This record gives sequence, structure tokens and C-alpha cells, in this order.
Amino acid sequence: MATLQTPVCDFGKKAVDFELPGVDGRTWSLQQCMGKKGLLIMFICNHCPYVKAVHERILRDTRELKQFGIESVAIMSNDTVNYPDDSFENMKRIAEQSAYDFPYLFDETQQVAKDYGAVCTPDFFGFNADYELQYRGRLDASRKETAPADTIRELFEAMKLVAETGHGPEQQIPSMGCSIKWKS
Repeated sequence: MATLQTPVCDFGKKAVDFELPGVDGRTWSLQQCMGKKGLLIMFICNHCPYVKAVHERILRDTRELKQFGIESVAIMSNDTVNYPDDSFENMKRIAEQSAYDFPYLFDETQQVAKDYGAVCTPDFFGFNADYELQYRGRLDASRKETAPADTIRELFEAMKLVAETGHGPEQQIPSMGCSIKWKS
């Protein structure tokens, strides 16, 4: 399991459209996921210890960001043959158990991950209402272990700023996690 860090935010880079199947039985596009003030795209998976460490905080932050007009979508792009914990059936199970209130989509071809330049799980991309990238940082100081409860909510504060101003913070700390499990 290689640990990787995401690149620095490429401010203004346009979101790439997609059409992916969701665990809810629907096919979702970028436009269908977009909120009034922006969109948080999260590349996550079921087995990664970095995702597990922030899972409850992802649920909290995505729920609270709705109040600011920011919608969220999670995309799972890992190779499910070599990582069966990330299978579509397990995605459905996790989403149901955790009562996801955002679409959880399967990027079976891995093309969407490539289009976005996703490198790890979790990998966060925060867009404003004009589909321009404004945040490419971490959720908070958590790593494989959950950071203390009073840690700064970097992703939440950044996306709240995007909702209020259309721009993300200049200073961003890259996300860290397990590498995307690319198909051979």
C-alpha cells in the first residue's frame, strides 16, 4: 500500500463531465451532482485506512455543507478484481449502512479518476458554482488515525469559503492516502 500526496490545487481548472452508475441504481452526471454554490468530488473507497479514519467526518462535513449550497459526490475508482472489498456490492452495503446522503458512484473504467488526476484515497476536489477547481487539499490533520476532535476542519472551512466567495483558500495542505488501485 503506497502512501501518496495529492498535487497542489490548479485553481480555475474546469471540472470534467462524467456519467457513472450510482449505488442507488441511477446514472449520475456532473451537472446532476452540482450544488447551487459548488460541488465537492471525493475519490474514496471502502478498504483504505485513510478513508476509514475520516469516514464519519466526511459524513458530517458533506451533510453540513449542504446548508451552504455545496453538494457532494463520492467516486470509487479502484480495481475491484484485486481489491474485492471495493466491489459495487460492498459500495452499496457501506452507503446503506452509513446512510450516505450523496451519490456514491463506480468508476469501473477508471477514466474519471484519470480525467481528474486523482492519485489517492481520499482525494478531494472542491469546485465553485462555475465548475472551477478551488480546493485540492485534505479533510483535516487525520492520517491513518483520526485526528483529535478539536482539529481544524480544513475541507469544511475551504468549501464554506467557496460557497461564500467562489474562491478557495490560497494555502492548502495536500490530502494523503493510499494510492488509487489501478488496473494492470
